[in-house]
Amino acid sequence: MIYDIAIIGRGPAGISAALYAARGNRNCVIIAKDGGALEKAGAIENYYGLPTPLSGPELAEIGRRQALALRVEMIDAEVTGLDWAEHGFNLQCGADELQARCVIMASGAPLRRPKIDGLIELENRGVSYCAVCDGFFHRGKAVAVLGEGEYALHEAQVLLPIAEKVYLLGNGAEPPQLQHDKVERISEAVVQLLGEERLQAVRLADGREIELSGLFVASGVAGAADLARKAGAMLDADGRLVLDADGMTSEPGLFAAGDCCGGMRQVSLAVADGARAGMAALRYLREK
Repeated sequence: MIYDIAIIGRGPAGISAALYAARGNRNCVIIAKDGGALEKAGAIENYYGLPTPLSGPELAEIGRRQALALRVEMIDAEVTGLDWAEHGFNLQCGADELQARCVIMASGAPLRRPKIDGLIELENRGVSYCAVCDGFFHRGKAVAVLGEGEYALHEAQVLLPIAEKVYLLGNGAEPPQLQHDKVERISEAVVQLLGEERLQAVRLADGREIELSGLFVASGVAGAADLARKAGAMLDADGRLVLDADGMTSEPGLFAAGDCCGGMRQVSLAVADGARAGMAALRYLREK
């Protein structure tokens, strides 16, 4: 069987693309191991149409049910290979291979979880992966950003107007440069997060403990670029996907949507990206 559209990822961008693809009467499959960063989000209050806050897992489940109601097929697997073929694309999923006429990559920007004691246990209880989403809950308090790249710098800049103090934790590496009287840069490794019900402090390798209201993990990288490169798509000088206005890569029929495209990691933007890519994929199939 050859699918019309295969979507890699079932976060907001992937689900949104699938809704448009299915309503365009195309057979569509979503391939993903989980719901991505949305399933790690706490209370979401800044999304249109929510009368009361929803947790990330709740919103992810609503989207999943929407897609299933339109008979979108879902496969729990990780896509490890993507190759161009005469019919479109071959997707390697473990020992299995799927075929599709076009592909939408909506795999998000996977976050690399540092191996720090207490990190997983305190997710959504002071540990966050999105400053725009959760910074508001720590206004007037001390927070930290864990990471060493551009995304860590972006998160710190978002938190500066909100927090009383922002620590930039390089976790054994040099943290990004940011000159501000609220900012303290620390390259010492973080060995443990302290707190029972909520995050209270971080312990550094030199024994110091820093009291915190929130810790923002910002050490993620986009994972779609490697798959796109395997299929022949172009990347720019910084290793990012080269996309047209519809989200199509330089490889015809290969689209990208959501966090893997870079920019702000917000549900609203991912949904819009997915809608645009889904409609563009329908148009591509009609023209082909």
